[in-house]
Formats: sequence, C-alpha cells, structure tokens
Amino acid sequence: MVNKYLVMAMRRPNFDPAVVEPHREFLADLLERGQLVESGRFTDGTGGAYVIHADNLDAAREIAFTDPVHTTGSSELTVYEWEIAVSA
Repeated sequence: MVNKYLVMAMRRPNFDPAVVEPHREFLADLLERGQLVESGRFTDGTGGAYVIHADNLDAAREIAFTDPVHTTGSSELTVYEWEIAVSA
C-alpha cells in the first residue's frame, strides 16, 4: 500500500538561493513519476513543504533526502507519515 508523507523543508541560516532551481527540477521529476502530490513554500520565507507517495517511511526518507535543498545542506528536512483525516 502506498502512503502519503509530508516533507517539511526548513531553511538553514546558510541557505543558498542557487539551490531553488535544482529543487524545483527535483519536484518536477517526482511529479512526472507520480510520486509528488503537492508542494509549496511558506510565505514567510522560512521554507516549504511537499507531500509524496511512498511505500513506507524509509522509502519516503530515501526520496526526500535526495532533494538538492537537503544534499547541499541549505535546508533541514523532516519526513512524517501523514494520515489524512479529511480531504477535499
């Protein structure tokens, strides 16, 4: 069974704006593969979040931790298994 996982990406003080485009390309690739549900940034500039499909928490972390905002050290990523209670 495929579950949903919420990935929180919080910018670190050393955030490099040059990583934004590679991050967008990473998300576009996930979308193309059917793994990305939705994504967005926080309007206060502190980071963003996205929801992905994965088989389990380890698989979700494996996906998220290849995100350029993580691999460059620009953001701290936390992955949560997300049990949706109400959805539109």
